[in-house]
Amino acid sequence: MRRSSRLCLLTILFAGFSPLASARTEQRTHLAPQFIKGGVLRYRIETRTSSNEHNVTPIVNPEGASQYKQSTSLVLRFQVLDVQPASQSSKGSVRFRATFEKANSDSDANAYAPETNSLDEAIGKLEGQSFEFSIITGTKLADVEGLSGIAPNRDVAARVLSWVQVLLAPVALPAHGVAIGQKWTNERQLDGMPLSGIVWRNESAYLRDEPCADSSGVESASPSIARGGCAVLLTRFSIFRHGSDHSDATPEAYIHEGLRTSGRWTGSGESLDAISLATGLLVSSTQTATQDMDYEIKSAISGSRIHHTGHTTTQTEITLLPAVSTKS
Repeated sequence: MRRSSRLCLLTILFAGFSPLASARTEQRTHLAPQFIKGGVLRYRIETRTSSNEHNVTPIVNPEGASQYKQSTSLVLRFQVLDVQPASQSSKGSVRFRATFEKANSDSDANAYAPETNSLDEAIGKLEGQSFEFSIITGTKLADVEGLSGIAPNRDVAARVLSWVQVLLAPVALPAHGVAIGQKWTNERQLDGMPLSGIVWRNESAYLRDEPCADSSGVESASPSIARGGCAVLLTRFSIFRHGSDHSDATPEAYIHEGLRTSGRWTGSGESLDAISLATGLLVSSTQTATQDMDYEIKSAISGSRIHHTGHTTTQTEITLLPAVSTKS
């Protein structure tokens, strides 16, 4: 798996909540997606990644970079194009147009790293570009159009969808609502990994209500956001694999390519999020994540092997911005 593909997992943190309408009954907060046609959302995402990785292959490349740092800065604008409520015969869906108002990535490696430089260039080319997609039943991305044209690199396209997922498609929440002090858990299997059976598990808690603040820590100047305050949620996650590190962990796609895989992939992190009680908008989020990997990919035909080890950390800051751009 390419380095930038692995970074997607650190981007896909569990704390991104979509614009939600909040209603309280019996001291519980019920969150349900409520998008209005023509509505606009703008988010700033600042991500810093540090990685130390090493590959052992039949062909040694002494010039390959093993340590690098990458900073990505984005401003994403989402316009609601259409809203289709759920009915007995169909699932509800919302259609969006996403535009990169800003897209910049800078990397610093300890050696020549053409792959990293190429990724920086590809992310930079997203600025000013748009694509469309739908969210079905509040969580599932579907009907993506125009992304392959602005992000022909599969790794970059995967990262784009990761950012969208974080901002607009929330993790599963208790159907009966949540109350201050309540905790809940959920997990899902990660696809597209070099190892099968990798699971992402969330443990979330509704900590408290407090005044909403902007990125400077000052109470939000937006009346719609400030009214009613913000719910503060803490989510901790873990990545692990069911089964022994030494057992066969080959995904079906790798088997079809004549490959076998084994090893381990673990991770942990947390996200602290402020969500407006009046609008359901994610006002701010601070996320940290760490991943460790040690796996081997072997050709079932030739017997050649690639052994990959790595340690990656990521810090992410997400901020809701005014709907209308203002000059700095």
